[in-house]
Amino acid sequence: MPENSTKADHLCVLVHGLWGNPSHLDYVASALRERHDEDSVYILCAKNNSGNWTYDGIELGGERLAHEIEETLEALAKKGQQIKKLSIIGYSLGGLVSRYAIGLLHAQGWLDKVEPVNFTTFATPHVGVRTPLKGIRGQIWNGLGPRTVSMSGQQLFMVDSFRNTGRPLLSVLADPESIFIQGLKKFRNRSVYANVVNDRTVVFYTSALSKTDPFHDLDNININYVKGYDEVIVDPDNHLLPTAPEEPETPPSRWWKQFKKVVYGLPFWALIILVVPPAITVFLANAAVQTCRSRQRIRLHSEGKNGLRFGRYKVPLLVQDVQHVMEEVFENVNARQEPSYLSSTEDELSDSASEKVKAKLQNLDSASSSPGLDRPSKTRYDERGHLVSHHHKLALTDDQFAIIDSLNAVGIRKYPVYIHKHRHSHAAIIVRSRKDGFNEGKIVMKHWLDNEFAV
Repeated sequence: MPENSTKADHLCVLVHGLWGNPSHLDYVASALRERHDEDSVYILCAKNNSGNWTYDGIELGGERLAHEIEETLEALAKKGQQIKKLSIIGYSLGGLVSRYAIGLLHAQGWLDKVEPVNFTTFATPHVGVRTPLKGIRGQIWNGLGPRTVSMSGQQLFMVDSFRNTGRPLLSVLADPESIFIQGLKKFRNRSVYANVVNDRTVVFYTSALSKTDPFHDLDNININYVKGYDEVIVDPDNHLLPTAPEEPETPPSRWWKQFKKVVYGLPFWALIILVVPPAITVFLANAAVQTCRSRQRIRLHSEGKNGLRFGRYKVPLLVQDVQHVMEEVFENVNARQEPSYLSSTEDELSDSASEKVKAKLQNLDSASSSPGLDRPSKTRYDERGHLVSHHHKLALTDDQFAIIDSLNAVGIRKYPVYIHKHRHSHAAIIVRSRKDGFNEGKIVMKHWLDNEFAV
């Protein structure tokens, strides 16, 4: 990262994810530097939320990030380097921290002093990480998850009550009348990259802002890729092509379907019966220690005793009001869970909630949204006459559906990514480490720099 550049007028901030550190974004920084030299772009790899400090929640993380960006802008200005443009790139949890920081920068007037150019997230859980499951499995999984990473866990699973709003932070973060959405709308380019498979941390629906998962049954679909990107980037306008006609097959028997369902669910019950009991003591002890440390940091932060003055970030949020002992186990089991879908009646109720959000959006000024950014998939039919683009809605909550509606209304280009060669696509999408299996992530970076990063 250049420390002595005096010509670059464009600041690009790279923000890592949960349990992360700036080194996770080394390849992103190097790819950006190869394309744009130090006289064009100044790269800031944010470091104030490294390691266990990511336990402290999106609000505190966002304040730290906003402070780090402001300090950088002021330090560069003292050296005679005038920054005129700003881009923010978030990975995983870093995408949410970035959106919070954007709201604060907007409230402080920074987005009027510099031109907001690019905002991109890679594998970010914009709609939280609650798994769309019904029944006892959903209650266990979605109940246990929030207790793993302190305040960040509560916010990601949307079981928190943010400040005095009585709403989860992610809902406030996506409120159409919030400083966060108003700030996000100022960016010229807005895009997300989402893994379609094997992202054991952030599944497709939440990173792609989708109420459905068109890639759920990969064996029976024909994916339409963007030419020139080695079958990694899926066409954002038309995800799927008609499937080739096949000979009719004898439908599987009822008992065989049931048998497959039971076998597929075995990893979940293996976790509950075999893995959790012997690991629970270590797991709870680690969670308790990290939660206590996190709460202490949050308390000191709120009391202004941490050596930094963050009180000015406690601004009105709404415009009208001016490691991980079991991380790998959880990821692997979560990836094996079959999602649940809404029934016809529940689908109608979710549509009713969506209409309320849309009505709210229609009353707001949308002039800052660039045309053509939100490009829904076109309706297509396969050779069997099935509607390709129609899928049942996932069993999400009304809050989650509202988040999707609000962010889609802002206008965001959405690129599905299919990592074939490694089962840890969450890390591969940004080449988090130098592994041969992560090389497909280099194609993702190339596509981003070719199409979404403007200088």
